[in-house]
Amino acid sequence: MTIDIPGYKKIEIKNLLCDFNGTIANNGELIYDMDLLINKLSKSIKIYVITADTFDTVENQLKHLNCEIIKISSENQSEQKLAILKELNPLNTVAFGNGRNDQLMLKEAIVGVGILENEGICTSTLINADIICKNIHNAFELLLTPKKLIATLRN
Repeated sequence: MTIDIPGYKKIEIKNLLCDFNGTIANNGELIYDMDLLINKLSKSIKIYVITADTFDTVENQLKHLNCEIIKISSENQSEQKLAILKELNPLNTVAFGNGRNDQLMLKEAIVGVGILENEGICTSTLINADIICKNIHNAFELLLTPKKLIATLRN
């Protein structure tokens, strides 16, 4: 997916690196319609869901979806998420997240999107994001309808 954003830059998106709890899930359960949105977007880009799996539910919640699960340990999560982003290539990867442990990956991704769902968003993560969306559905719409992403980031 290549998007030319006037006055900003031309970006080529190959991946979405997405936090699980607080971003696409609430209390370990996938937010309504996320299954449809993930499978729809996965036709255009590769989707990775990164998590320490606090509620031990990620595999069950995502088992029928076209995405790859990346489990990390509960220690140094910010650094682990950043390392995964670097492996994927931050110049081709959009990141979605809400927690303090997402701030580095949002800052370094080609587009970092902070998500304001039921858990809220950490202030430092908000500051490190390029875009803030009021919910995960709006964030997916940015990638499913690239003109919305252009409208938000153009200069």
